[in-house]
Amino acid sequence: MVEVEGLHKSYGKTPALRGISFRVEPGQVFGLLGPNGAGKTTTLRILATLVRPDGGTARVAGYDVGASPLQVRASLGIVNGGMGLYERLTGREILTFFGRFYGLEGERLQRQIEWVDGVLGIGAALDRRVAEMSSGMIQKVIVARAILHEPPVLLLDEATRGLDVFARRALLDFVAGYRREGKTVVYSTHVLPEAEEICDRVGFLHEGRLLFAGSLEEARSRYGTDSLERAFIKAATEAA
Repeated sequence: MVEVEGLHKSYGKTPALRGISFRVEPGQVFGLLGPNGAGKTTTLRILATLVRPDGGTARVAGYDVGASPLQVRASLGIVNGGMGLYERLTGREILTFFGRFYGLEGERLQRQIEWVDGVLGIGAALDRRVAEMSSGMIQKVIVARAILHEPPVLLLDEATRGLDVFARRALLDFVAGYRREGKTVVYSTHVLPEAEEICDRVGFLHEGRLLFAGSLEEARSRYGTDSLERAFIKAATEAA
């Protein structure tokens, strides 16, 4: 569902990605792991057709991000930790507004709103203005907006940033449930215990280079530790 081959990207003279490659199969959660500045957000922005790579290729749901950007956008949802909502609108108004971008109208749109409410437990926030919501509830509406059209691929970029323990737990449980429905998730984070809980496979991204890609078991075995965090630190140390 996601294929990345030899991606390069620089901002001016500063390289952000140095030829990274990985694949994510249907029904998998792939953790793109690394510290701030590693290149995680650049990778996801390329997959979302928001940034053009300088070299290499990327495909989402079979569509090339450069040749078929509209088909790519229709096939994915994206959430990052810095997204906001229109404060004067209610949750339902926001979902109705954005649902129409995906061609959802009438009864079908209402069914999808009911579905995301059931999946995420939005409840009373559907009819509450964003200005009156907690940060956790705002993040739920942001996730609901991203999955309203049930995209086969979901990109999550530091999506738990700023969430309290209850909202964070709800989001992690949602990711596990979305995978059980056969969906594909790319989960970008620098919080490795989260990845250890929900990811099937991981990639270690450091200074624009992908140091490792494989299962959690393979990561622990390769770097001789029972901790994903220690495995990443060892990989980064060896690379340096």
